[in-house]
Amino acid sequence: RCAISRGVAFEGLLSNGERFARRIAGGFDDERTWPQLMHIATDGESYGHHHASGDMALAYALYFIEQEKLAHLTNYGEFLEHQPPTHEVEIWENSSWSCAHGIERWRSDCGCHVGHDEWNQAWRAPLRESLDWLRDRVAPLYEEHLRPLLRDPWAARDAYIDVVLDRSPASLQRFFDQHALHPLSPEERRRALQLLELQRHAMLMYTSCGWFFDEISGIESVQVLQYAGRVIQLGESLFNVPLEGSFLVRLEHARSNVPEMGDGRSIYERFVRPAIVDLHKVGAHYAVSSLFEEYGPTAQVYAYHVDREAAETRENGRMRLAMGRARVTSDITGESADVSYGVLHLGDHNINGGVRDFQCESDFDELKREVTDAFDRADLPDLIRSVDRNFGAGTYTLKFLFRDEQRKILDRILDSDREEVEGVFRVMYEEHASLLRFLHDLGIPAPRRLQVTAELAVRIQLQHALRFPQFDAEHVERLVQKANQTGVDLKSTGDLGFTLAHSIERLARRVRVRIDDLDGMRNWLVIIRLARSLPFTTNLWQVQNIYYDMALVVLPLF
Repeated sequence: RCAISRGVAFEGLLSNGERFARRIAGGFDDERTWPQLMHIATDGESYGHHHASGDMALAYALYFIEQEKLAHLTNYGEFLEHQPPTHEVEIWENSSWSCAHGIERWRSDCGCHVGHDEWNQAWRAPLRESLDWLRDRVAPLYEEHLRPLLRDPWAARDAYIDVVLDRSPASLQRFFDQHALHPLSPEERRRALQLLELQRHAMLMYTSCGWFFDEISGIESVQVLQYAGRVIQLGESLFNVPLEGSFLVRLEHARSNVPEMGDGRSIYERFVRPAIVDLHKVGAHYAVSSLFEEYGPTAQVYAYHVDREAAETRENGRMRLAMGRARVTSDITGESADVSYGVLHLGDHNINGGVRDFQCESDFDELKREVTDAFDRADLPDLIRSVDRNFGAGTYTLKFLFRDEQRKILDRILDSDREEVEGVFRVMYEEHASLLRFLHDLGIPAPRRLQVTAELAVRIQLQHALRFPQFDAEHVERLVQKANQTGVDLKSTGDLGFTLAHSIERLARRVRVRIDDLDGMRNWLVIIRLARSLPFTTNLWQVQNIYYDMALVVLPLF
């Protein structure tokens, strides 16, 4: 039933489980005298990712159907066993549930979209044609370079999913035992893995949501271009052939509906190229972040690990300098690089550093001597020139870090400023609290500036009070009461609900591993009761899952 599928995906049918159940049951036709199977085709991501608590609506709908005897729940195998087929049908090839034009939504401006009636999707065809060109350009090269290593390059590509799902050494060894023509050297293994990763990304770049939505600059289309960027990166390195230039020329025909975004080429250059990661960039990430956190001899940096060979950190007033050398290794392909690095923090967000290939000990010692000499003299112009001269194009700033690490470092940099600003808001709120109460009692709105100050001050205090493990239920209740008295609206503060949910989840995980901790259990219940009484919404889905896991262990004991 296409209409019901559409209701699940786009019309809010998952907002009510009973309504969902009755809509499904309504799909049967009472005038038909033969057995009927009512089923719908929907995306799994609709049940939670696209629609919050959609999984709960589905669960309740199934429960309601059984309880009310609206229908018998079955599956295809059981249904066909009891009701053998009586008709033969011909499948309409190249059809899809979400495009009335077959599969044109993924290759043409067919008119299907999710909004923006004034836009067109003429970009879909040149985007697909660009990816087709890239796929066809690298396919014979992939086969040519992998055939001396593996028996069947295409069968190996298909079987590579076993490695993707389990990248343990044992899984990798099983894969090569099954597919290698001969025992591979470490370098041959790395090359084979790089070639297989190229093909994996050549398939990923056809992820369907890249064409499903309305605009090529949307995150979905940018993501398929990022997969293509990885294909280009690996292809140019492995085959020593230019790929990006010809690819971008083709992308120029994919025009954006957003004037400032231009076309596919400018979108690639703006969002994809800066996001491409190589071993030097991972080394730069490690070097910059080493100024702000203590790394052990081996550090995990996402899908890479970094082995520290030498490291030194110096301080001079507000300035800090980190220098060292390390080996950066990809956990996916096994490729590695020995790098030297030097990073200078001048205070605030001003970070300048560089990464280059490690040459030899004497070269590294000379580099370190030159940079540290300028640093110790606090000769800033000479220091910056020294970094630029020694690292050249391999210089990086805070902008080049991975996004999560950027946020973490900026949070640390801003800590002192944040405390100062929060203190100012708190003092202003306390000084005007009695006036705010008076205005609230009279039903007179507070001046906008004073109202915003009060809201920020209360939210800041609640953020601190709700954080685990210093959570204080009585203090939270007092703050909420004070907010109510001074007319501060907390209903639309989603960040407070997120903080509280995270605290309850952390406490729940602690209780789960210490099931006999009755005090912890009581505290958990106190906080959950409090969460239900607060004026803002707290999503406890993860806590409910933890509780369910605990119940499976505890209930059989009683």
